Amino acid sequence: MKYIILVGDGMADRPLKSLGYKTCLQRAHTPNMDRLAQEGEAGKVRTIPPGFDPGSDVANLSILGYDPVKYYSGRAPIEAAYRGITLNPGDVAFRCNLVTLKFSASGDMDSAVMQDYSAGHITTGEAAALIRDINRKLGTGEIVFYPGMSYRHLMIWRNGEHRMHCTPPHDISGKKVGNYLPAGEGAEVLRSLMDRSRDILLSNRVNKDRIRRGLNPANSLWFWGQGRKLSLPAFREKFNVQGALISAVDLTKGLGICAGFNILNVRGATGYIDTNYTGKAKAALRALKTCDLVYVHVEAPDEAGHNGDVKAKIQAIEDFDSKVVGTVMDGAGKLKDCNILLLPDHFTPIRVRTHTDEPVPFVIFRTRGQGHGSGARGFSENICRRKNIPCFEKGYKLMEYFIKGRWVNATASKY
Repeated sequence: MKYIILVGDGMADRPLKSLGYKTCLQRAHTPNMDRLAQEGEAGKVRTIPPGFDPGSDVANLSILGYDPVKYYSGRAPIEAAYRGITLNPGDVAFRCNLVTLKFSASGDMDSAVMQDYSAGHITTGEAAALIRDINRKLGTGEIVFYPGMSYRHLMIWRNGEHRMHCTPPHDISGKKVGNYLPAGEGAEVLRSLMDRSRDILLSNRVNKDRIRRGLNPANSLWFWGQGRKLSLPAFREKFNVQGALISAVDLTKGLGICAGFNILNVRGATGYIDTNYTGKAKAALRALKTCDLVYVHVEAPDEAGHNGDVKAKIQAIEDFDSKVVGTVMDGAGKLKDCNILLLPDHFTPIRVRTHTDEPVPFVIFRTRGQGHGSGARGFSENICRRKNIPCFEKGYKLMEYFIKGRWVNATASKY
C-alpha cells in the first residue's frame, strides 16, 4: 500500500466581496482537487488545538499524527533540526526574520511600521551575506546566528530565556510594531539585538544595492517562534510505514527530520509562487518506489495570503491543482493500491493576512474506494459546512485513520 499526502499551505480562505463572496479556493479552476472530492471521502479536521496560535508548525505536526499538546515546543527548534543545529537542554532557538520596517523621522523602533515581513522576499544569497555579517558583529559565545532560506533564519541563545511573548511579523503587516516587540524575561536582549542590527544591515552592500534597485531593504532583525529542542517518536514506529517528505521550507523539513522521514530536496523549490510544482510531484512519485508514504508540502498559497494578493493566491492554488495534484493523480493511477490525502494545513485569509484556526476540509481518495464518494461537488471550504461527514476534532488522529482506517461512507462520527 502506498500513501501520498498533499498539503496546500494556507490554501483555505474566507469569502471575499471582490470574488462575488467566494473564496480563492472556490474561484480557482481546480478540476483535479474537485475530482478527488467528488470520488473520495470528504471531511473536516481541526489541525490547531484550542489554545494554540494558528501556524504551520502546529498544523503540520497535527497532520503528521503527533499531538501538539504533548509534543510541541516551538517553531524555531523544528527549523534548527533541519539545519543540523545541535540544541543542548538549556538552549533556545529563535526564528530570526529579515524584515523591512518603515521608520518615522525620529527613527524610534516603537513607532516603526512593519512594511514587509519578508524584506521583499529577499534572495537566499543576499540574505546569507547579511546574516553572516550580523553574526560577525553581534554573535557571541552565547548568541549565534545561522542563515536559512530567503528571509527565514535562526538565532540560537545558549542557556537562554524562552518564557517571553514574541509576535510573528506576518501577523502585523502594516501595523506599528511598538506593541508587538518582544516582552517578558530576557526581552531586553532581543530588543538590543534588533536595535543594533539596523546600522549593520543598512551599511551592508547587499542592502545598498537593493535600495539602488528600488527593492525593500532588510533593515532589521525580528525574533519569534522560540523554543527548546523538539523530540518525537519515529513515524515508522507509530504507523509501521517509512516516510519521505518534500518541501521548500525549513519548518516542514525539520518536522520530517524529527519524525525520521527521508527529506527529498527538489531543484527550483522556492517556497513562493515561482516554485517547481511539477518537480515536487514527480519526485514524490519516484520516492514511492522505495518508501511507503510521501508528504508533499507547497508553501505558495500561504505566502500569497500573507501578502493579501488575491490574484497570486488563486494562481498558486491553480498551479498546485494542475501541476501537483494532477501529476500525482496520473502517477497514482498506475499503482494498484494508493491512497491520497488532500488538505490545507490551516486558513490564511486574504482579509486578515495571517493564519486562523478554523477546521479545514480534507479528502481521502483510495484507489480501491472509487464509487464510494461522499457527494461533494468540489474541493473547497464548503465541505466543512456539510452534515454527516467525518470530523476530526483532534487533528492528529486523522493520520492513523488515513493509514489504518477502512473505507467508510461519510458519517457524523467525531474522531
